Amino acid sequence: MGKNLTKRSEDYSKWYNELVLKADLAENSGVRGCMVIKPYGYAIWEKMQAQLDKMFKETGHQNAYFPIFIPKSYLSKEASHVEGFAKECAVVTHYRLKNAEDGSGIVVDETAKLEEELIVRPTSETIIWDTYRKWIQSYRDLPLLINQWANVVRWEMRTRLFLRTTEFLWQEGHTAHAEKQEAIEEAELILGIYAAFAEEYMAVPVIKGTKTASERFAGAVETYCIEALMQDGKALQAGTSHFLGQNFAKAFEVKFANREGVQDYVWATSWGVSTRLMGALIMTHSDDNGLVLPPKLAPIQVVIVPIYKGLDQREAITERVTPLIKELRAKGISVKYDDRDTHKPGFKFNEYELKGVPLRLAVGQRDLENGTFEVARRDTLEKETVQAADIIPRIETLLEEIQQHIFSKAEAFRESHITRVDSYQEFKSVLEAKGGFLLAHWDGTPETEEKIKDETKATIRCIPLQPGTEAGKCMVSGKPSPYRVLFAKAY
Repeated sequence: MGKNLTKRSEDYSKWYNELVLKADLAENSGVRGCMVIKPYGYAIWEKMQAQLDKMFKETGHQNAYFPIFIPKSYLSKEASHVEGFAKECAVVTHYRLKNAEDGSGIVVDETAKLEEELIVRPTSETIIWDTYRKWIQSYRDLPLLINQWANVVRWEMRTRLFLRTTEFLWQEGHTAHAEKQEAIEEAELILGIYAAFAEEYMAVPVIKGTKTASERFAGAVETYCIEALMQDGKALQAGTSHFLGQNFAKAFEVKFANREGVQDYVWATSWGVSTRLMGALIMTHSDDNGLVLPPKLAPIQVVIVPIYKGLDQREAITERVTPLIKELRAKGISVKYDDRDTHKPGFKFNEYELKGVPLRLAVGQRDLENGTFEVARRDTLEKETVQAADIIPRIETLLEEIQQHIFSKAEAFRESHITRVDSYQEFKSVLEAKGGFLLAHWDGTPETEEKIKDETKATIRCIPLQPGTEAGKCMVSGKPSPYRVLFAKAY
């Protein structure tokens, strides 16, 4: 199983694709560019979803649901928004099928053409702001803090499981505020939630920043982002929140009476993360043996594998572990007892190593006699023997240690792959030889940004929120630059 994986050092892309399939996370479907998320992969996404949902609700947000279909005219109301998504839209033009008259099969009924085409949502700003117009009349209706868990469609030519698919799952928050500063603070609050989730639960270190004008979300005044670094030295945008100003409020006539009774447009934000986080999780931690999952997001945190000969030994082991399983579950630790007699212990060890289960306990006849468990960590592959009386506190300690260890390991890798460069030649050399994040001066012009992108395939991932005060000269144009920005090749 895991031994059959292509090594990361040989072909990182192939390793990733094989791992997603072999670890039973997802597979390609009969619909081009769309994936089937398998139960094990979906269980990880459910844990992500549950924790994020809790964090949103703790900050006053509520969930709602809006239509998957958006009238074409809605998209045209905000010019930069439609321009940003026009090439990715799937369009519904008819509402009925019929049998072909020549008996050749099903065809579109040409008489059932829609009066107005419907867009399968690429994002929901337009349909939501059309709705908010009816919900908001007064400052008493604000702030309006709404989140939606949904699927979206963005037509992609080149797809890769989890990282870029035509249809994907996500959450999208859309909020309305009476004051500009309040909306900016909302976008920054959500960025903080995303960063905390990435680091504390996914164990993925991230850099917070803002996007350049050319990289902003279509229709946004400011886009905030978190950027993570994968093991192949490429960056992955792991979440974004957007300050939309009053652009959508003006496009959809969303006004409110303020405390003085004067009509004004509301201030808006939107924000989202998607199943792309699954790709970040896989690529940040996993190794040549398979997945490495942080305990906080692992569907199975502890697996217990009995090693026995005959039914009597099997029953004795089951009797030993049943109270342990009950106590661990009472503490909120997810446990699987794999007593299948259709597979040998070696096969099971390999399977759970491939699937990234943080802790594996093995129990054999000698363990029964000695009152012990063999405990194996997935992150380091180290094994130890633990007395039965100590097993529960040891499991709790190890799960915490594994969570911290894989974060520290990812953080150390990232720090060793952040390089400060001063010349364009040095930039190109480091990018080619080492990759990773490059901190360099940029003159702030879209022309220089585009030149760097065209010549090196590297983009400005963000302007760090704490860029420092080191002024300098742009590595390309030599013009003044107030601070360094973060470059990388990216997914």
